[in-house]
Order: sequence, then C-alpha cells, then structure tokens
Amino acid sequence: MADEQGCVSPLELFNCIAAQGERVKTLKAGQALKDEVDCAVKILQSLKMSYRAAVGEDYKADCPPGSLAPGGDSGPGTTEAEEDFVDPWTVQTSSAKGIDYDKLIVRFGSSKIDKELINRIEKATGQRPHRFLRRGIFFSHRDMNQVLDAYENKKPFYLYTGRGPSSEAMHVGHLIPFIFTKWLQDVFNVPLVIQMTDDEKYLWKDLTLDQAYGYAVENAKDIIACGFDINKTFIFSDLDYMGSSTGFYKNVVKIQKHVTFNQVKGIFGFTDSDSIGKISFPAIQAAPSFSNSFPHIFGDKTDIQCLIPCAIDQDPYFRMTRDVAPRIGYPKPALLHSTFFPALQGAQTKMSASDPNSSIFLIDTAKQIKTKVNKHAFSGGRDTIEEHRQFGGNCDVDVSFMYLTFFLEDDDKLEQIRKDYSSGAMLTGELKKELIEVLQPLIAEHQARRKEVTDEIVKEFMTPRKLSYDHQ
Repeated sequence: MADEQGCVSPLELFNCIAAQGERVKTLKAGQALKDEVDCAVKILQSLKMSYRAAVGEDYKADCPPGSLAPGGDSGPGTTEAEEDFVDPWTVQTSSAKGIDYDKLIVRFGSSKIDKELINRIEKATGQRPHRFLRRGIFFSHRDMNQVLDAYENKKPFYLYTGRGPSSEAMHVGHLIPFIFTKWLQDVFNVPLVIQMTDDEKYLWKDLTLDQAYGYAVENAKDIIACGFDINKTFIFSDLDYMGSSTGFYKNVVKIQKHVTFNQVKGIFGFTDSDSIGKISFPAIQAAPSFSNSFPHIFGDKTDIQCLIPCAIDQDPYFRMTRDVAPRIGYPKPALLHSTFFPALQGAQTKMSASDPNSSIFLIDTAKQIKTKVNKHAFSGGRDTIEEHRQFGGNCDVDVSFMYLTFFLEDDDKLEQIRKDYSSGAMLTGELKKELIEVLQPLIAEHQARRKEVTDEIVKEFMTPRKLSYDHQ
C-alpha cells in the first residue's frame, strides 16, 4: 500500500520489539484474556523474526543495532538476513520462487487451507472449488471453519474486501482478490462491502483529496466490471462514507480507544515522525469488519460474522482487529489469505504502478500484452535450445507459468504445460504464447465490461442502501 515508506530500519524494529514486549508484560500482569495475550505474543515473535531477517542476529534487549549496511556482513547471519519480509507496505524476498508461504503461516500464526477445508467448502456450497483454492493461491485462513459452521446452521455472514486507489490504472494482480470474492459471493449468496481507502492514499502518497477520491471512483469501475451483483454489493469511499455513517464512525472511535500507540508501532512499524493520520488509519480499515458499521444493510445487529478475502500482507490490520473485537463486544472477523501476484520480472521483484513494464495493466492492448510477455516475463528456460531440450525449464521461477496458474481455468491443460516445459518438450517462446492467448481475451473482455459501467451505475453501487441476501 504505502510503498514509498519502504522497510522499517533495524533501530525502529528494535524499538517496536521493546514496546511490544512491555505490552505483553502489561497484559500478563493485568490477567488479560488468553486470546489477547496469545495475539500479542505472536506479534512480538513476528517482530523478532523480522528483526533477525533485517539485522542478521537475534534481538537482545540491551544491545541496540549499529548502522549495519544490508549485505555488509558475510558472517553466519547472512543466510538468515535473506529471509522474507512482509508487512502492509513492503514485500521482500531474495528467492526467485517468491515468498516461502509455509514459513509465513508459522510467523503470522494463521492456519493452512488444507484439502479437508477445501472439501468442506465444496460440500457446503455444492460447487467445485475455485481454481485459486485448488492451486493454493488462497492458502491460509483464520476461522474459516467457524464461518462454515454458521453457514451450515443458516446463520448469516458477509464479505469484506478493499482496494487502496493509488492510481487510475489497475493491473491484473489487483483483480485477484476481486475475482475470488465474486466467486464467494456467488456460491454463498451473501452481501459484500468493498472499502476504497482513498483517505489512506491521501495520507501516504503525494495526492490531493480530489485525486484520491477520483482514483477511488475510477478503480470502482474496474471492480464493478468483475461482475459483482449490484443487489448484494456496497462499494464505499472512506472520504465519502465515514462522514455520513454514524455507525461506521462510532466503531472507528471504539477501535481507536482500545489500541495504544505502542501497539500500532509494534504492529505496523510507525515512528514518532509519522503523521497522526497514518497512526489512526488502521482503525478505519478495521471498522468494516463489524456489521453495525453498515446500519443500512444490517441495522443494529452486531453479531454477524465477517469474512475477509485479502492478500496476506494485509493480515497485520486484521490481527489488530481480532485482538480488539472481543473487548468491544463483537465477533472476530475470519480471513482467507492469498499469495502475492509476481511482477513480470520475477517473483522477487515488486510490481509498481509507475513502471508500466512490471505487469499487465487492465488498459493494455492485445499488442502491448504480447510485447510485455515476450520481452519482460522472467523465464525459467535454459540458455540454449539444446540445453532446454535436454534439461527442461523451471516452472517454479518462470513467470509465464506462474501467471497461467492464476488465469488458466483448465487444470489438465495446466498440468500438461508444466510437464512439457519441465521436460524440455515445450520451449519458453511456446509457453509465453500460451500465456498471451489466455491474457489477451481476458483483458479484452474486462475492458468491454468496464465500458458498460456508467457513472450512474457507480453511483448506485456507492449509495448506502438495503442489500438483498438470504438469512436476513
């Protein structure tokens, strides 16, 4: 989200750990709820792992870090310094395969989406699981079994996801949570709220308020073009909605009262030089997790479970939310976490809206898609045709293959491509051609649907109103 902030410094991490350690002591001394203490301990452990990854050695309370240059140490800590770093603003890995998600599940304290859970979703919905579930693109969860328990007992739940509108043009990676959320809405027949955090982008980016709101409206058109049901979907701009909804703002204030500055420093790495707008923003992203933030949809009901599909870098916001929820009398939101969508240049490279060659954008022409894939998509192929035929390509690092796992629906065809490329029967150029033939119609169809989204349709989606759904 606020990419220009970059990774927090080792000294800032050191201070965050000290603050979070004090919080754990205070909670234990005050005999706080076990869930609350456990959550605080997990955050402390995660911070210590991030510190070790950044500095190359374990945190010691009486030993603040010196000004170590990244990579300047060739001692025993070097391997650990290459560990992945993930927070809401920074995603870093040195591996061409991308982030190690199994390690991330352990660090964040979430649960793996296993075959048993996928089978249960299939049984509950009567629908074949989405390819993102079948292929481990949505790979981690918090309390999904609880959501299914409620659904099977005819109790309602609702979906919440969001978008930080930092530019007018969205890329294919931005579609991932919305493609999956649309599927969830369809198979469970539930209402959905989509938060456009234009306030956040104003706070973090060099934008005017009018620009931030304008991007929110433009991005909403791309989101609507994914096919959401207007009778079950409410899209809102924070700048627009928070001033008109007493229910929403009351929840923001409740959350703010129960989260200390030390906590947000510990969770998000904020420093004393950050604006108070940034420091208080997490409460605004947390508020849609509670049903009475939307009185026009749910009335004054406070017990309706929320399910949040999002990329795993957003999890710190909702760890904080889940920590606060029982203290203000609300159910904890459940989460489904997705992997990150790789840049064309490779899974360890960050996509940037300011670099048009880092991804396929939703405004790209068929010719631009072909050129970008052929010219910029990182290849797992060999240096020569002869070597490739003999040893085969590496699908684990090949971006064209990674993109096909996201967008090619046919499992059998994907597996055949994997076998052919790994054996050397398929060359890199042929693999890229397969991807181009998937992406070109996908983007063209999206563009055609977006053209049909008028300002009136956007206004209707963004107008607070009653939504229709089962189990009302």
